Amino acid sequence: MKRNDGASGASLYDQVTQRIIAELEAGRLPWVQPWDKAGLAAGLPRNAGTGRGYSGINILILWATVIERGYGRQAWLTYRQAEALGGHVRKGEAGTTICYADRFTPKSERERAQSQGDEARQVAFLKRFTVFNVEQCDGLPETLAGIVAPLPEREIVPAAEALIEATGADFRIGRDRAFYAPEPDFVAVPFPQLYRVPIDFYRTAFHELGHWTGHVSRLARDLSGRFGDAFYAREELVAEMTSAFVCAELSIEPSVRHADYIGSWLDLVREDNRAIFRAASQASKAADYLLGFRSTGGGGQ
Repeated sequence: MKRNDGASGASLYDQVTQRIIAELEAGRLPWVQPWDKAGLAAGLPRNAGTGRGYSGINILILWATVIERGYGRQAWLTYRQAEALGGHVRKGEAGTTICYADRFTPKSERERAQSQGDEARQVAFLKRFTVFNVEQCDGLPETLAGIVAPLPEREIVPAAEALIEATGADFRIGRDRAFYAPEPDFVAVPFPQLYRVPIDFYRTAFHELGHWTGHVSRLARDLSGRFGDAFYAREELVAEMTSAFVCAELSIEPSVRHADYIGSWLDLVREDNRAIFRAASQASKAADYLLGFRSTGGGGQ
C-alpha cells in the first residue's frame, strides 16, 4: 500500500491549487468531468461505509481521481474503514489525499485571552488523510451505504422540477436571459424550449438558484460584486460549482455554464492558494442547502 500523506497543510493548498490552475489553463473546468466518456454516471462521492457525502474541494479531488483512474464507483474508504468492514486495500494500491479543514484555539491563546480579558482567537488548520476507492479493495460486503444508484433517466426531469418547486424561490420563467436579482430576490430564466439542449434549462436553473442561496436571509454570502470585478468572479465560481454539485446529485451531467469567466477564475486562484478551497466549500454549503429541500418539502423564504 502506498500512502500519499507526507506533506504539510500549506503544501496541500499549493498542490491542489496548482492542479486547478493547470486544468483552467488547459480550458478544462474541474467541476465538469467527461462522465459519458468514462462510462460512469455523474454523482457525488460518498464514504462507502457511512454513506456520507464528501464536500468542498474533496469533491473535485475525488472526481478527478475517478476519471483519471477509470473507477466505476464513487465510493471511498480509509484503510482502517476497509478493514473494519471485513475487507482490505490491495497491496500496492495508491491512495488519494483529501483534506479536512477546521479551527482550534491553542492553549497559549486561551491563556493569553484569559489573562487579558479578550476573546480567544482561533487558528485554522488543514488535516490531510488518505482514502481508497472501493475498487481498490477486496473482501468488502456486497452492500455498502455509500454506493448509490443513479436516478433512472425518466425520473431526472421530474426530480429537478420537484426540487425547484420545493425551494419556494420566486422563480420566474420567460425572461430573455437567466439571472438572479438579489434585492427583489428572484430568479429569472428563459423558457425551457429556448435551450438547444433541453436539460440545460435545469443546469441554468440550479446555477441561478446557487446565487439565490447567497441571499442575506439564507447563507449570507457577499453578493455586492459587479460584472468584471473580483467579487463577481468569486460568486460566479460558487454558482458554477453549486450547479455542478446539485446536477451530479440528480444524475444530470454538469456542464460549462460560463466558460468566459475562466480568465477571472485563473486570476483568483493564482493570487490566493486558498481561493478554490473557499469557493468549493461555499458551493457545497449552497448545494446542501438546495438539496435539503428534497426532504423538507419546500418553504425557502
